[in-house]
Amino acid sequence: MSSPRDWPVGRFGRSGGFTDCTPLSFSNGIYKPPPPPPDRRRRRQSNSLDLRARRTHTYVLADQARLDLCHFQIKKWSRRRAPPKRLPLQSKATRSRPLRRKNQEASSPPLQSQAEQQRLLNVFSNAFNSVLTSDDFAGLLQEVKQALFNRDFATAFGREDYLEAYAARWSPTRTLCYTTVFLSIKEHLDGILEGSSNGKNLKSSTQAGLTNDSDALERDTEPGEASAEKGPDASKPEDAQPRSTLRMLSIGGCAAEHLALASYLQSTSSNGHLTLLDSAPWASVISSLESSTNSPPPISKYASAAARAANRPLLEPGQLSVEVVQQDVLALDVNSLTAQCAGGKVPIVVTLLFTLNELYTSGGIAKTTKFLKNLGQALAPGSLVLVVDSPGSYSEAALGKEKKRYPMQWLLDHTLLETETPGYSWEKLQSDDSIWFRLPEGLSYPIPLENMRYQIHLYRLEKSS
Repeated sequence: MSSPRDWPVGRFGRSGGFTDCTPLSFSNGIYKPPPPPPDRRRRRQSNSLDLRARRTHTYVLADQARLDLCHFQIKKWSRRRAPPKRLPLQSKATRSRPLRRKNQEASSPPLQSQAEQQRLLNVFSNAFNSVLTSDDFAGLLQEVKQALFNRDFATAFGREDYLEAYAARWSPTRTLCYTTVFLSIKEHLDGILEGSSNGKNLKSSTQAGLTNDSDALERDTEPGEASAEKGPDASKPEDAQPRSTLRMLSIGGCAAEHLALASYLQSTSSNGHLTLLDSAPWASVISSLESSTNSPPPISKYASAAARAANRPLLEPGQLSVEVVQQDVLALDVNSLTAQCAGGKVPIVVTLLFTLNELYTSGGIAKTTKFLKNLGQALAPGSLVLVVDSPGSYSEAALGKEKKRYPMQWLLDHTLLETETPGYSWEKLQSDDSIWFRLPEGLSYPIPLENMRYQIHLYRLEKSS
């Protein structure tokens, strides 16, 4: 028998003498060479199968055993699950569109046209043009932001230039949002309009006009001559319906509430009386907005006659009366609060728009709860309370040495709904924990504006007779 030195040098040297992983065969001590290799293509397949066989730690196999093992492995690999199908790539337009999820917050419906929203933004840009174009505007905004971050509201709303910068920066978006909120609860606001007595006055005045005309005919006088003798006002049509009046008390209200109510009155053709009750001096800012809402917007001198005729103010003269009261609402007793609520004689709507949680936080839960209870005594039956605030707002209360956090909505419902008060009760008409208000594309304003998210709760007061 030949020695290992006489073995041919295979792929792994003389240690085993492999040639293409084919075992050496001896017959009567005589070396028998392997068969000639197949063609190149089959040789590559054979080599790849041999490599897979080596991974199973099978190095020396007979030809048939090797083929059986490879056939078994190929059959096993064919049973594997096919890879998942690749989805087509999304286009940029599809990728940028937000996906609708199961528990995604709702968005407020577009109850205003884009032209109406742009008109409100134009009122702000015209009223605060000098503020928006000032070189100190960015610095003022930074100072106001820092004061608000430190919860130093006395500093943030203590100066007139701070108030103007605040109104020019944050009030436009809130105005559009509040207008949408008012329009969404229109059916409830229509129930507290003052207009029933005006119908009786209208009927009596119409009958009086007919009597005057009949008297003129008896005196052989033409009705037109009688109207001319009475003056130009007598020539107005007698069948013009007088507008109903909506009364609103806005606690913590400022420029956003003012212009939002003005837009609502313009959309519904109603009159309104607004009381802005806040500890900050908003009189100058409100005066600037009043002049912008009651006068036509600036128009080019090259405008056509039709454009000039269509250039009208947002409100007609006398359509909205505004009263600014600078007081701390938590310091008012029941009688003082009743005086601000139309004397408790007619139903009104009280708004706390991004205000209630600040009252809980800065004034304390005890004082704010007392204010809400006094509000039930001061308002007339049928009055509404509208609360809009940041979603997920929390307030802290000290219980001994520890502080505990309460959700604002829980505190509000506990005070109005769960606590029994003799003489009156509250009914929740509408509630939503989180709603998005999104600005439509195409609106123009000197500075960028952002979307906002809010929670809304609406209550109605019921009193026992």
